[in-house]
Amino acid sequence: MRINPSILSADFGNMQSELGRVRAADMIHVDVMDSLFVPNLTFGLPVVENWRAVSETTFDVHLMIDDPDNWAPRYAEKSEMVTFHIESAKDPERTINKIREHGAKVGIAVKPNSPLEPYKELVHQLDQLLVMTVEPGFGGQKFMHEVLPKIRYARELINQDNPSCFLQVDGGINLETISLAAEAGADTFVAGSAVFGAENPELAINQLRLAASR
Repeated sequence: MRINPSILSADFGNMQSELGRVRAADMIHVDVMDSLFVPNLTFGLPVVENWRAVSETTFDVHLMIDDPDNWAPRYAEKSEMVTFHIESAKDPERTINKIREHGAKVGIAVKPNSPLEPYKELVHQLDQLLVMTVEPGFGGQKFMHEVLPKIRYARELINQDNPSCFLQVDGGINLETISLAAEAGADTFVAGSAVFGAENPELAINQLRLAASR
């Protein structure tokens, strides 16, 4: 069970310190938003490059942007995993290959209301499949329980075609909801306020991992 804290909930004014508080994490989840694909704007490549330079933990960059085909390979040069939204990709197979050419692992993400069926043929090419459990764009939202059947279906696809692929969920993950997502088949969890909002983020990470394992 892998816990990837989302820096969307971190203190942007003290990022080197914030990154040092979550060394128990498996990866750092980096939410890149462009105000086009989602109604929010966060940060771009130069900022991610600076943060990566001061982090001891690897990065999973989640591209919530309008043109991942162009930008994903650039982020792959500065991070260990790049996950892009299938809804905005014009040529997902080419983008997957370009990310790999730049030395990063690759994932695709789907919104809560996007079906998985049209993309199931891509699963065997992935290192990660991300099922959003909130509408992407803002942190602090409540977990959408209606997405649980999709997580179960994603687990079936992964078990059938690519057992080494991570099944990640993102949105509203806390000590209560992580057990529901884990029972449905998720093994990688993005948690924002549940980690960075805790007095002891590393303890929070270990508690979340234990709750998922149970």
